[in-house]
Amino acid sequence: MTEPQADTRPVAEQHRFDTASLHRHLREYVRGFDGALQVEQFKGGQSNPTFLLTAGGRRYVLRKKPGGPLLPSAHAIEREYRVIRALQDTEVPVAPSVCLCEDASVIGTPFYVMGYVGGRIFWDPTLPGLQSAERAALYDDVNRVIAALHRVDPSAVGLSDYGRPGDYLARQIARWSKQYPASATGPCEAMDRLIDWLPSRIPGGETVSIVHGDLRLDNLIVHPTEPRVIAVLDWELSTLGDPLADFSYHMLTWDLKPEEFRGMAGADLAALGIPSSDAYLRRYCERVGRAAVPQPVWDFYLIYNLFRLSAILQGIAKRVEEGTAASASARETGAKARPIAGLAWRWARERLGAR
Repeated sequence: MTEPQADTRPVAEQHRFDTASLHRHLREYVRGFDGALQVEQFKGGQSNPTFLLTAGGRRYVLRKKPGGPLLPSAHAIEREYRVIRALQDTEVPVAPSVCLCEDASVIGTPFYVMGYVGGRIFWDPTLPGLQSAERAALYDDVNRVIAALHRVDPSAVGLSDYGRPGDYLARQIARWSKQYPASATGPCEAMDRLIDWLPSRIPGGETVSIVHGDLRLDNLIVHPTEPRVIAVLDWELSTLGDPLADFSYHMLTWDLKPEEFRGMAGADLAALGIPSSDAYLRRYCERVGRAAVPQPVWDFYLIYNLFRLSAILQGIAKRVEEGTAASASARETGAKARPIAGLAWRWARERLGAR
């Protein structure tokens, strides 16, 4: 249900690289890096393989692109490093940036290194093991951190060119509509219907902020003993975009069942101390200073995010087929792509009258 950040395993054979070359590079470019280098692989990391480095009594985290052919614009570790570096002095907690290496000759692919942040990772959104008051406090802090991200002025942190402002939903739908077929492992009628239907139903009124793109609970490091977020991880999908799209993806947790994809639909939230979806959304809107979201608009955002999630999961399924998947649970995760697409199309029909 929870895992320490340092839950690691030996490096998988398909992800091995030249550790001596890495050691030489880090000794040259990272101040204070010294001592014998030990490398282990984190058990998570569906997309970009992630490793724990230990040397000289210090710990670091390395994220690299996987080997083999890659989908267009995927595995953008250079962008991850840039946004982490830009957010160092904001209210958004991130790991300390250490170095970026775009020279693939060092370990076979570009990579970056950040400081290790010790804490807890929660995979079950009902937060078993915590008291009711702790659950309430942690969810309120997650809400606060996401609102803080969406309030950051991109220009003030050097990210004014981090993405194209405007038409975010249209561009995202077009992007994932192309990437899904590129990673398809079989036909999916629901996805075909969504690709046809979504572009014509995009609501107006988009705003622009820095968006994370994958705001799941398990992408947050929580303090070892306190109910507060101390680092936001996995910025691969970050860009300038629609903050409501970012937040509604995070809130799929309230609508999905555990077996569908790490959700908590059906749980007694009041008894657990977890805010209802309405209360949680209302608090976010207050924090970012936006008006309440009309229900049909909110439903569209949820359906769009299921579509996008299905496309992401399909990419994992494709990497399983090719033998390059980073996580031991990748096969099970990738298999959820088609059911998630089916759920999205059902919601489109039931909630917004799609035909």
